[in-house]
Amino acid sequence: MKQQWFNAFVVVCIAAGVNADAHAQTWPVKPVRFILPAPAGSAPDFLSRTLAPRLSEIWGQPVVIDNIVGASGHIGTERVARAAPDGYTILFNTIGPIAVNINLFDKLPFDPVKDFAPITLVALTPNILCLHPSLPAKNVKELIALAKKNPGKMLYGSAGAGTTQHLSGELFNVLAGVKLIQVPYKSSAQMTIDAMGGQVDLIFHNAPVVQPHVRSGKLRGLAVTSVRRLAGVPDLPTMIEAGMPGFEVTAWFGLMAPAGTPPAVIARINADTVRVINTADVKERFMTQAAEPGGNKPEEFAAFIQAETAKWAKVIKASGAKAD
Repeated sequence: MKQQWFNAFVVVCIAAGVNADAHAQTWPVKPVRFILPAPAGSAPDFLSRTLAPRLSEIWGQPVVIDNIVGASGHIGTERVARAAPDGYTILFNTIGPIAVNINLFDKLPFDPVKDFAPITLVALTPNILCLHPSLPAKNVKELIALAKKNPGKMLYGSAGAGTTQHLSGELFNVLAGVKLIQVPYKSSAQMTIDAMGGQVDLIFHNAPVVQPHVRSGKLRGLAVTSVRRLAGVPDLPTMIEAGMPGFEVTAWFGLMAPAGTPPAVIARINADTVRVINTADVKERFMTQAAEPGGNKPEEFAAFIQAETAKWAKVIKASGAKAD
């Protein structure tokens, strides 16, 4: 009887493997949906819409971008966590819900590790530290001095808890020994408008968004948060060059599938996406947006996420930051 049960179990496992392989070989047979927990016009939105038509051409199926925002990215991210693991619903993830918010929120509606299968890193984008032109600080050292003279009075805008705008401000507080107050916005666009209008004193914002405003003089750029200067604003030093060792903040975006998605499907999406990222025209479009192209293996992306989670856990603990 035991032998019969074992034989039946083996048959079921073989059949399941065959079915998974067959599914991978025929995938995709219908449109693929990229869920993006960020608004239209944002940096990740631009990146996703750069990839989508090229992947659609390779797959012979539409790739639909679905912007599902709200709750610090949790709504869209949870939607993918609960989706069928068949390769047709993919998360175009941002750093917050996956690597940051587990340390900011008391409870998440998903498990960033158990509920997702990493596919590949798509791109990395730094922030630019920008001030309203009326502020007297002309460089990072002068900003620190100004903040120390006005503890708890200077405001910085963010696009919500767990965003790189928020994290940049908290890291600045920790490393500079100051107390800037976060003003979270539901819309990064409104945050930018208010920064130019002087409703907040400063922002750390995605380079593609604020580069034009820095060049026009509507915002005063002080430094970039990457380890290297940006071609679009070559006169701006890095935060490290400006006198803040260890200050590196990079927004990053990638693809993740619901846990349980067949490995062969994950491998197919990975290979095709990396191939698209490495094409000359996509690299050029990414670089015009101050985005460093990614493109790595699933296991490498998983290790990257783990390292980022540990990094920001330390910053959040040191700053005492908590989501409201």
